[in-house]
Amino acid sequence: MKRKLSIVLAAAMVAGCMTVPVMAEEAEDSKVWVIATDTVFKPFEYTDENGDFVGIDVDLLAAIAEDQGFEYELNSLGWDSAIAACQAGQADGMIAGASITDERKESGWMFSDGYYNATQSMTVASDSEITGFEDLSGLTVGVKTGTQGASYAESLQDEYGFEITYYEDSPTMYQAVLGGQVVACFEDTPIMAASIQSGELDLTILYDTENEGSPYGFAIFSEDSQELLDMFNAGLANIVENGTYAEIIAEYLGEDAAAAAEASMLGDAEAETEVETEAVTE
Repeated sequence: MKRKLSIVLAAAMVAGCMTVPVMAEEAEDSKVWVIATDTVFKPFEYTDENGDFVGIDVDLLAAIAEDQGFEYELNSLGWDSAIAACQAGQADGMIAGASITDERKESGWMFSDGYYNATQSMTVASDSEITGFEDLSGLTVGVKTGTQGASYAESLQDEYGFEITYYEDSPTMYQAVLGGQVVACFEDTPIMAASIQSGELDLTILYDTENEGSPYGFAIFSEDSQELLDMFNAGLANIVENGTYAEIIAEYLGEDAAAAAEASMLGDAEAETEVETEAVTE
């Protein structure tokens, strides 16, 4: 299932950003939620060959909004600008492959239920002699600012003795590896895999460097957006149950990935139901 949403230039919020207005058939005075996202985080949000803004996050949000009957405007701002817009009250929420972490919760992020579990791993040039963390001593790796990939690299830095260079977007980071400015990069594994495949990048993921990962979540930064968060959770549960979720994941990551993601989502839902049932009976 594909929901392609045309990009139009946004005159509001951030100069040069892209906005995808999505309107449900509601009354003219109904609230339009402003939601911020990243610009280049394939396959979760990106621009396709037709100039349409697409991706797993884009399609999930559209399906959830349709299920819950709310209106929204999706602003493609980039990672840092999306966070800043939410914190400044210029956006009501954010969907951009944001990992749910305790550190972020403590700093004011409020997350939805997880909608996709992602690991982080290290990627090198295909002809690189680096096979693991032990080979990084004295060398420099690349990370994308403010991401879980960056946090993962930072957690290993002292132990393995490497330096870190920070980049604002993934494509620039990938090119730094290919150009030899850094010897490796740390990125969310599904993002890296999709980028290598679609861009035919001469890079190799070292899968034995994967961490345990954490789920992605929709985020708000103010209790004023709690209604939006509640609708996201309710809609997510519904599209998992009716099969729409699996269709979206399959379109971008394949049937195997969709089956695994759906099983994980249904498993979490069943576990929560069991806990609730036990609480009622105790």
